[in-house]
Amino acid sequence: ILNSVSLGCEESKKIKQDIYDYDLTQYCMLVLRQDHSRLRGGWAIAAQLAEILSHCCVGLEVREDPEEFYKKFLPSAIDNLLFLGRRLQARFIRAIKDAEKRDFLRWFQTVTDAICWLFGGHVQLAACVLQNDHFLQLLITDDVDTAITMMSVLHNILRVNSSVLLQIQEETLHSVLDELVYKLSSTTNPVIGNAATKLLLLVAKSCKQLVKLLTTRYKGLKGLLNKQWTGKGFDRALNQLLDALYLEQSNGKGEVQRQHQAACIIQALWRGFQTRKRLKKLPQAVTTLQRSFRAKREKELQHLKKQKEDEALKLQMQLQRQRAMRLFHEQQLALLEIIHASQVNKYMEEMEGKSAVTIQRFWRGYRARRNFHQQRQSLKEYKAAVIIQRAACKFLEKRRRRRLLSPWKDPKGMTDEQRLALQQKVDDYIKLHPASQMSEERSKELHMHAQEKLAQFLWRSRLDQRAVQRREALLAQVNTDVELLMNAPGLAEATEKDLDVFMSRSIPVATRARQSHNTMLKYTRWPWWKKLEDEFMEDDVIPDDALNAELGTLFIDGRK
Repeated sequence: ILNSVSLGCEESKKIKQDIYDYDLTQYCMLVLRQDHSRLRGGWAIAAQLAEILSHCCVGLEVREDPEEFYKKFLPSAIDNLLFLGRRLQARFIRAIKDAEKRDFLRWFQTVTDAICWLFGGHVQLAACVLQNDHFLQLLITDDVDTAITMMSVLHNILRVNSSVLLQIQEETLHSVLDELVYKLSSTTNPVIGNAATKLLLLVAKSCKQLVKLLTTRYKGLKGLLNKQWTGKGFDRALNQLLDALYLEQSNGKGEVQRQHQAACIIQALWRGFQTRKRLKKLPQAVTTLQRSFRAKREKELQHLKKQKEDEALKLQMQLQRQRAMRLFHEQQLALLEIIHASQVNKYMEEMEGKSAVTIQRFWRGYRARRNFHQQRQSLKEYKAAVIIQRAACKFLEKRRRRRLLSPWKDPKGMTDEQRLALQQKVDDYIKLHPASQMSEERSKELHMHAQEKLAQFLWRSRLDQRAVQRREALLAQVNTDVELLMNAPGLAEATEKDLDVFMSRSIPVATRARQSHNTMLKYTRWPWWKKLEDEFMEDDVIPDDALNAELGTLFIDGRK
């Protein structure tokens, strides 16, 4: 139907309009996405559909919703045609037989011709073709035949719209130029070299900005063209490209030299300013440097002095230990010489018992101090929580009392009419709900019962108040004892004034404490073999048969 009429006539436009109105172009565009190897007719039908789609879209005047046609339908058609071209290119590369290769190459060229025909009729599609990822994948190939075809497509794009390279993204432009330069450097085929050279010449003629980009981005391009492609049959286009590159380089050199001189002047002025500024700050900098150097040297001297003192102290402690050990051994030998042979074993047992008692005493003291330090932080946290809770309770109680003692707000005054209306309502309610009569004896009985309940409540509240006061007094006493214990000095530093603080004023309590203390001292003087059972008991438990006193509270009284 399309071939039966001449292009550009009214009948041809009417046929294309009918095809578009019946959504046949939309159908052709969607079919291009399918795998035609499984369809009847194969890839030849796909190539014919691509040609029909391109011919129907060129010269078509869309009257209803033209924005959708130009901004959605045409870019989608370009994308599907390029996708079909990628499939044909891949199958052409994988084909083994010559007949298959020729067929796939012919179909691929038909699809590329359809693309060229489409963006030739719609110039705005040239940028869409260049920015499409399928176009870059088609261009980046090592196959000679398809590469030549794609470079011819790029050549047609530049002929149709010479400024299209300035409209696309910089990354896409760099990718296209990189591929052209790569083809010049990686192959020796004169056909590819001729096509790539003509494309670069067309790029250079289209805009001076692109010539500058070629000279700055590809600095070895002129040497590559001179050495590898001179005398290959396209010297005219090659010489024109080299002249454009050399001209831009000479202009660039003059500009670079001028910029270099300007940069030198700016650097000289800036260095002079920095030098004058540094000379002004030089005395202060020298003072700061001297101060920091002296502080560092003083710190090093102090560190060395402290290190020497530590070493001297360690050596002195080691000598003292050696002397004490030597003196102890000498005393042992002297006592062994004095003591009779039959008393040696008894003496050794007594010495072992004393040694065991000393070791146990030091170990228990260390353990008690460690437990005390571990519990000190938790005790502080507990006291802080109690203080916070007490303050919060006081605040809530104060606020509750303030609410109870809030001044009474008198109601707003009533008018005579409102008073009469309210009195009428009260009378009506009394008539509807008459009050029940109660005898005098029943009233007296209820009064006596209420008086008894009130007396019981007052008596209980008085008892609860006394119990609360007693608990608060006991808690204050416990907190005072805890603070005294935490702030108490050691036994070696305690004085008589410190002892008076821990003495009880109650005679029975003091007597009980004295008995407990004497029992504890007696227990500590036992021989070591009697205390072997302590190893199998808990750390803080003393057997009841050894101690018949309560040791929950510490009391100190009397003298040793």
